[in-house]
Amino acid sequence: MSVIEDVATELGPARMYLAVPETDPARILLLGHGAGGGVDAPDLEALTALTADGTAVLRFEQPWRTAGKKIAPAPARLDQGWLAARAYVAERWPGVPLALGGRSAGARVACRSAAADPAYAVVALSFPLHPPGRPESSRAGELLAPDCPVLVLQGERDPFGTPAEVTTAIQGSERYRVVTVPGCAHEMKPPKRAVPDAAGVAELLVTQVRSFLARPTE
Repeated sequence: MSVIEDVATELGPARMYLAVPETDPARILLLGHGAGGGVDAPDLEALTALTADGTAVLRFEQPWRTAGKKIAPAPARLDQGWLAARAYVAERWPGVPLALGGRSAGARVACRSAAADPAYAVVALSFPLHPPGRPESSRAGELLAPDCPVLVLQGERDPFGTPAEVTTAIQGSERYRVVTVPGCAHEMKPPKRAVPDAAGVAELLVTQVRSFLARPTE
């Protein structure tokens, strides 16, 4: 079970959901949620299993979500809320390697934040490379902004950008690793009777992120 702590931001109260190892963490993975959901998204919850590897997994609930609003604000305000999350981590675990991540809009925030203030690595779940049906409106610039290793976990059928589109966007950069999540669309939820099933998808995500955080540059 996660421990929930309040986080003060300039935009109002936010929350941090903490899953921490029993000993001092070897690294921190700070995750943000998407624009249409919260920290209870299955892929974000699955990654809390990484505490077994000595990783503290922190899921940050943006203040708009804590306030009960249904629509996310503009990216600049998401970035503003995220600053408080990073300050929280820096104060509580100074000097511990920090990886940033998130799903969808949260992945965009993580990439922008890593570009502005370096991080150990970035984990991007369902990165929204473009709006559905509008590949010309590419957000590749955000994805390419971090100057650190980046793991992209993308659903096979994601209308916001398939793994093939993401692979094209990264232009052969060796800093990036793109992993296809079979059968899944943007929500990372496999269809009924699909293989892998939900448990299999969760295992795939945890295995890939575990390997990446252990040696992100390989």
